[in-house]
Amino acid sequence: MVIGCIIGTIILFLSKGENSHILRFNEELFFIYLLPPIIFNAGFQVKKKRFFQNFLTIMLFGVFGVFISSAIISAGSWWLFPKIGFDGLEKQDYLGANLPFSLLYSGAIFSSTDTVCTLQVLHQDETPLLYSLVFGEGVVNDATSVVLFNTIKKLDVSSIQGWRIVLHIFGDFLFLFSTSTILGVCSGLLTAYVIKALYFGRHSTDREIALMALMAYLSYMLAELFRLSSILTVFFCGIVMSHYAWHNVTESSRTTTRHVFATMSFIAETFIFLYVGMDAVDMEKWKVSETRCRTLLGIYGVILSLVLLGRAAFVFPLSALSNYLSSTYERSAITFRHQVIIWWAGLMRGAVSIALAFNQFTDSGVTWNPVHATMITSTLVVVLFSTLVFGLLTKPLVGLLLLSRHGEGSGRSSRSGSPNEEEDGGAALSLLAGSFSLLLERPAHTIHAYWRRFDDTYMRPIFGGPL
Repeated sequence: MVIGCIIGTIILFLSKGENSHILRFNEELFFIYLLPPIIFNAGFQVKKKRFFQNFLTIMLFGVFGVFISSAIISAGSWWLFPKIGFDGLEKQDYLGANLPFSLLYSGAIFSSTDTVCTLQVLHQDETPLLYSLVFGEGVVNDATSVVLFNTIKKLDVSSIQGWRIVLHIFGDFLFLFSTSTILGVCSGLLTAYVIKALYFGRHSTDREIALMALMAYLSYMLAELFRLSSILTVFFCGIVMSHYAWHNVTESSRTTTRHVFATMSFIAETFIFLYVGMDAVDMEKWKVSETRCRTLLGIYGVILSLVLLGRAAFVFPLSALSNYLSSTYERSAITFRHQVIIWWAGLMRGAVSIALAFNQFTDSGVTWNPVHATMITSTLVVVLFSTLVFGLLTKPLVGLLLLSRHGEGSGRSSRSGSPNEEEDGGAALSLLAGSFSLLLERPAHTIHAYWRRFDDTYMRPIFGGPL
């Protein structure tokens, strides 16, 4: 990001103040070409055992947390912006100023988190539960923010009034979430079957890798075509591919896929942050914005304060709820230190926030509306400040909080060579299967045992993978 700012400054100087970037930001370029490899690699490399063991907590943070945070940020902005002299936002930007509970639209922009910085500091072997929660919430959070943004954007406020708006939002959200997940799972299963059963998909590293990458991208484009959540689709496609298709390819392809997908993801992330840094010094947006400096500082302060408050409003209460539920099936509790780290990990804002802001407040990256230009520059400043300042403080904070770790195992039981963590499950099957009382006492373990039996009996013989 700093390098991007330096490059933007050099270009600005060479162009004599007329331009600061080589490419103009286009949200379609971001969502179609840059985001898919990042999300797919996240699903492909995810530790599935940990992810699904903590699935309920991850969904609490990643779904309900976004709704809570969006409501606080939107309602707080609606109330505080006029008090600091910024009251030019049109009603459609908030879906009507008379509907404070429906202000999730603007809140969705600043509810999308970027947990990459914290994940670089955490070690999943030392803190497997904490790493799983931060990683899982980061992916689900991005998907939920985009789905929520698109859901509310499609609403016709003139024909829906009162609490029906909330019900309509939840209904559309659940439909998009479930159908996108099903599409991703089906795409992953189809890829696994083609590689396992059809000759043209095997015995060639280039062919196997190309087939996996193209099928993943096809699932993303199909979701876009059907107006579903492409992020969720490609994420679950990556999970299913790593569970089945990865075991059907040759040994060289297994090693290569891990590095190729991780490299593509890293290149996309690097390009995004370089561009964010370059776009921050684009004088065109700053010139269009006619907001006074004092008001701008007030906007930045309000947004950052609401981000801090919105995170705290759901991380600590939902952690307490998760700990209460986990006490019934003997899962490790989320300590207060870990709750603080989870809260801190979600304070950074990233490229998804910028893409959503550009989608709403610009036309192909350009705006001549002073109020919209102010929102764009405010988003850029919040992303830069949260990433650079909060990001620089992440390592010392995490080191201080994890100085004395208790109650969490080392988690070094993963199989070497696999991109995901598998559980043997044999003992769990013999101990847990067929017992309704254990289902009530230890639901996660019992459901996992039944799933492993179904997976070994019906799924793996068809789609591949070791029994």
